[in-house]
Amino acid sequence: MKSIEKQIVNRIYGMGRGWAFSRKDFSLLAGAEHVDKSLSRLAQKGTIRRLARGLYDYPRFSRWLQQTLGPDMDQVAHALARKFGWNIQVTGNAALNILGISTQVPTRYIYLSDGPSKTYSVEGGEISFKKSRYTHLGLKLHQSALLVQAIEALGPDGLTPEYTQAMARYLSPQGPLPDKQRSAIAKDTQFVTSWVQASVIKVLQLASQPEEATCDA
Repeated sequence: MKSIEKQIVNRIYGMGRGWAFSRKDFSLLAGAEHVDKSLSRLAQKGTIRRLARGLYDYPRFSRWLQQTLGPDMDQVAHALARKFGWNIQVTGNAALNILGISTQVPTRYIYLSDGPSKTYSVEGGEISFKKSRYTHLGLKLHQSALLVQAIEALGPDGLTPEYTQAMARYLSPQGPLPDKQRSAIAKDTQFVTSWVQASVIKVLQLASQPEEATCDA
């Protein structure tokens, strides 16, 4: 049992603070009962936080505020999607917030889903899954979906240089976007609306430049 708990902790730490998960994410390590008991003990110790029944996160901590922050709702949504085997895609306003374009924190995060329409209450906020046709969920990469949904929410004339930079910084927080990753996103978005695709390419080009060039753009 100790060995299982240690493996679970190592994986949680490896994913980093803010990661949300359920026992489904550890199903290859042990049976459901052993995983549940380990997660329950870790929650009692304060290592992880219980968000809802069977749903946890590794809490983020603000050194500046000296307090634990609320859950990353996008991480929570994807943890639920993995738990139930759904394909999901974030919608406009939530995408803008995740990318750092909107400073207004939404109280309701809405996702398209190929699963049933359901709403979950998590730490004072809501995550809603809206059943959608699979054709609306064709983007395979999470970053692609974020870009497309945010750009569509801004509209054809809404992608300012400042917003382009914000998206580029999100894609490449520690240096230029690798060519392989840039190509993967470009390929994934090649069949979206033409003006959206052109905007995605602008963001990818900026994200692929050194930081100095990005700041001067």
